Amino acid sequence: QVQLVESGGGLVQAGGSLRLSCAASGSFFSINFMGWYRQAPGKGRELVAVISKGGIANYADSVKGRFTISRDGAKNTVYLQMNSLKPDDTAVYYCNAQLQATYWGQGTQVTVSS
Repeated sequence: QVQLVESGGGLVQAGGSLRLSCAASGSFFSINFMGWYRQAPGKGRELVAVISKGGIANYADSVKGRFTISRDGAKNTVYLQMNSLKPDDTAVYYCNAQLQATYWGQGTQVTVSS
C-alpha cells in the first residue's frame, strides 16, 4: 500500500505562485511515475504534469511554461511549482503515483482569484 499526502494548496491572486508537495509513504521499492491531476467544478479530472523515475517530465499544454514538476527520489516526494496562475487553474489538485497499481492523494484545493 502507498499513501500520498498533499500540501501547499490555497487561495492566490491571478499572476501569483503556489508550490504543491506530495509525499509518498508505505511499503514499496520504487515509484515509476508521479504526477499531478486536477479537477475543476463540473469538469473531469485532467493531467497537469507527470515525471518519471528518471526525471523526464511531461506537461499539459495549458500549463507549459508556467508550471514545473520536480521529484526528490530520496524523499519519495513530488513537487509542482505553479507560477503565473490564472483563474482557469482553479481546481482540486490530486497527486498520483504509478507503481504496479495506481494511487491517489486526497486532493488539495487551489483557488485563483481574478
